[in-house]
Amino acid sequence: MADAAVETEEDVEEKKPSKLPMIIGIVLALVGGGGGFFAAQSGMLGGGGSEDMAAEEIAKEESSIETIELPNVQFVEVPQLTVSLGPHANAQHLRFRASLEVPSQYAGEVESVLPRIQDVLNSYLRALEPRDIEAPGALLKLRGQMLRRIKLVAGEGRVDDLLVLEFVLN
Repeated sequence: MADAAVETEEDVEEKKPSKLPMIIGIVLALVGGGGGFFAAQSGMLGGGGSEDMAAEEIAKEESSIETIELPNVQFVEVPQLTVSLGPHANAQHLRFRASLEVPSQYAGEVESVLPRIQDVLNSYLRALEPRDIEAPGALLKLRGQMLRRIKLVAGEGRVDDLLVLEFVLN
């Protein structure tokens, strides 16, 4: 009986797993990668393309830029303002400089009321709390508030935008 058990173990050979599926997988992966690269380079997938198509697109963009008509505006410079911030602020002073975007036909009228605009901006900036100025994103809110006040002084339709050139806390 011991001999029978020994014989069955010798008859059964250990089978190694076949390497054929792994080889087929590698070959298919290489063929698929090469096919995908060719399709992308030839422009079949829209990812690549010829240099002529890229040149045509650049030419289209340049021609569309040339045809865009810029608005007829002038920029009126607001003289620099320096505002003291008070004892509880992290900084001592605010230095502010801006320009007003004005339709060309109203540039002279806006320049004539520039002292009033300066007074409104100075009064508004001095009335702010330090936390209002030092908060992240405060400039967007302040810019909107200042533009609203400038439009009240200059008249509706005379000032299109306020461009903040300098807003420095020191």
